[in-house]
Amino acid sequence: MSTPTLVIGNKNYSSWSLRPWLALRKAGIAFDEVKVFLDKPDTKKRILEHTPAGKVPALVTGGQTVWDSLAICEWAAEQVPALWPRDAADRAHARSISAEMHSGFMALRAALPMNIRATGRKVPSNPALEADIARILEIWAGCRATHADAGPWLFGEFSIADAMFAPVATRLRTYAIALDETAKAYIDTLFADPDFKDWLTEAEAEEDMLRIEEVG
Repeated sequence: MSTPTLVIGNKNYSSWSLRPWLALRKAGIAFDEVKVFLDKPDTKKRILEHTPAGKVPALVTGGQTVWDSLAICEWAAEQVPALWPRDAADRAHARSISAEMHSGFMALRAALPMNIRATGRKVPSNPALEADIARILEIWAGCRATHADAGPWLFGEFSIADAMFAPVATRLRTYAIALDETAKAYIDTLFADPDFKDWLTEAEAEEDMLRIEEVG
């Protein structure tokens, strides 16, 4: 089987690209990487060379294209089942919160775009944003309360759920959101992870700027 190719956007801004990239790295699945800078005259054309969806991320493997962050993560879990928790009830829980992250939290996405290079940004709050943040902290607190003895990730060991929430963790740090101790410890775990640190290093080295993402 040939080495898969993961097509991603800017590491500083592309939250959707981070999710499968991190899942693949944590699973130990080797892959080639193609970066397409976003919001350029040829961005759409370059992405369409790899996926008919016209969006990143996309995984090209064995003559097949898999697109959408969660679909790529599921593909990875078929290769490495440990990307989901071993216990059936925990797997169902992990899938539920991953799907909730995938389809929800629109107020947070709009108000707090991912911007790894930025620090200490401030934006006006609103009830919808506060509700999204409260729900995320509730999810994290529930997972950690149940699995604290098994390891530092949401379900003890790293899972796709952690990959799905990784961009949120960067947002909460970028915009200096007030956090409880559980959330702080969880975000510290992510930022200390060697694979995630590789993403951070490359994101911080990027010079490309998307003005729409430079808020606060």
